[in-house]
Amino acid sequence: MEASNQSAVTEFVLLGLSAHPKLVVLILSMYLVILLGNGVLILVTILDFRLHTPMYFFLGNLSFLDICYTTSSVPLVLDGFLTPRKTISFSGCAMQMFLSFAMGATECVLLGMMAFDCYVAICNPLRYPVVMSKAAYVPMAVSSWAAGGVNSLVQISLAVQLPFCGDNVINHFTCEILAVLKLACTDISINVISMGVANVIFLGVPVLFIFVSYIFILTTILKIPSAEGRKKAFSTCSAHLTVVGIFYGTILFMYGKPKSKDPLGTDKQDVSDKLTSLFYGALTPMLNPIIYSLRNKDVKTAVKTLVSQKCFAQ
Repeated sequence: MEASNQSAVTEFVLLGLSAHPKLVVLILSMYLVILLGNGVLILVTILDFRLHTPMYFFLGNLSFLDICYTTSSVPLVLDGFLTPRKTISFSGCAMQMFLSFAMGATECVLLGMMAFDCYVAICNPLRYPVVMSKAAYVPMAVSSWAAGGVNSLVQISLAVQLPFCGDNVINHFTCEILAVLKLACTDISINVISMGVANVIFLGVPVLFIFVSYIFILTTILKIPSAEGRKKAFSTCSAHLTVVGIFYGTILFMYGKPKSKDPLGTDKQDVSDKLTSLFYGALTPMLNPIIYSLRNKDVKTAVKTLVSQKCFAQ
């Protein structure tokens, strides 16, 4: 009888944001901006030969990653506005968890790789062509994707092996892994430990690496005698530093804020958690191309060239 109950869960019910229909226009607009902004960045980094450098190669990867990450969840969120009780199959939920988890872990590693690129460009400029050759930066990007994929595969494999019996309602607008684990009718200590180790590796280590890199970067910049030279050197990595601040700042806000002890405030906190998750999942990828475009003359020039060529062709 127990086995029958455990095998009965073949789909999950998502409690999304159907109670907040006004958000649909905002979310749809943000998603379209993400697709357009990151799509343009990918296009210019491919078509403009002046952007065939390690920094823009990583930026193109980051833009593609942001498109994949938001596409794995935002269409599901938009669909959830149409139906108050949106259902998703067990396999579909597992795939959605895999993609979002893999993209998140990959972005953490990729931001660390980009910090290393900034470090070499500023602290060892003469060795930059050798250290950051194509034979080096392409495997660095590939390893970022591979690490994120392997980590996600491990976490999701552990999650789907859990028995889910009884309640199949996920109090979230997507198959967020923590929300899914709460529905397991068995001990999830192994999953918690595994995710804790993964967080240290994919959050803690990149943050430490980025922090140490920028200590050396700032030390080197402060040694530059001219103010113009310091400004030019800092502008090289200012966009990356801004993106890192938004990305990790949002994560810390999501998982570091205190939980409400008031039972009457549970519903409000659930809505707050969902909106914060939405901010993390959509706003950060939306801002990335804007930040890199506003703070980078090469990208702005490449975009203007692409637009003028399009207009001239018509």
